[in-house]
Amino acid sequence: MLLARARLLLVTAWAGSLWTVGYLVAPTLFRTLSDSALAGTIAGSMFRSEALVSLVCGVGLLVLLALEKGVDAKRRRLLMLVAAGMLALMAASTLGLGPMMAALKEAAPGGVMEPAARKQFGMLHGVSMVLYLIQSVLAGVLVFKNPRP
Repeated sequence: MLLARARLLLVTAWAGSLWTVGYLVAPTLFRTLSDSALAGTIAGSMFRSEALVSLVCGVGLLVLLALEKGVDAKRRRLLMLVAAGMLALMAASTLGLGPMMAALKEAAPGGVMEPAARKQFGMLHGVSMVLYLIQSVLAGVLVFKNPRP
């Protein structure tokens, strides 16, 4: 029972952090701040923090699912696959796309990107947004498929 409650807490924290940062905080920053570069810097920092929350929640969830015997084996495999997929998407975005986007921003003198770099940044940002959207949908799967304690 305690493992099931801890699992539910991790699923809730993970999904909530994804949805809050990606669909509430980041858009609010861009709507509120007049300096879009500053909004992007703050949003980037928040997404890096959210990636750490994802790592902790995802690994913790995988450990709890491996330890808990009260979950149907088929459902446990599904939940583990979804959590592992979400972690893989987060890693691809954070460790793959993030450094490439940061390098493009860093190479821009005075914060102004040349057209080719701006196009590449936009493409990477778009791919990152799609990966984030997939993670968000998978988080919904975790919420709905997670057995209640």
